[in-house]
Amino acid sequence: QVQLVESGGGLVQVGDSLRLSCAASGLRFSSYAVGWFRQARGKEREFVAALSWTGGTTSYTDSVKGRFTISRDNAKSTVFLQMNSLKPEDTAIYYCAVGGTIATIGDHWGQGTRVTVSS
Repeated sequence: QVQLVESGGGLVQVGDSLRLSCAASGLRFSSYAVGWFRQARGKEREFVAALSWTGGTTSYTDSVKGRFTISRDNAKSTVFLQMNSLKPEDTAIYYCAVGGTIATIGDHWGQGTRVTVSS
């Protein structure tokens, strides 16, 4: 049974940093592309960042480029999202997901971790 468990969310101030983690189990993690998505209240879920299974290809939505960094530790079956210079518009529930390729991420999803950026 595949499980993805996010952690690291919380309440922070504008300009602060947070690092989200997503621990995977029940799958050969190193063979999967990984990604982060977010859903703000009243809005649809949106793509944030993705990383290929090799770690050689990344993709970010424009609004987080230069501020967020996705990374992975295959030995720990964990994907991270380092978020710097946080803005109120980053407030959302953040979800991790995996898939065979960056384009097909969504095979499995976590339950989400809430990030609130207060001004």
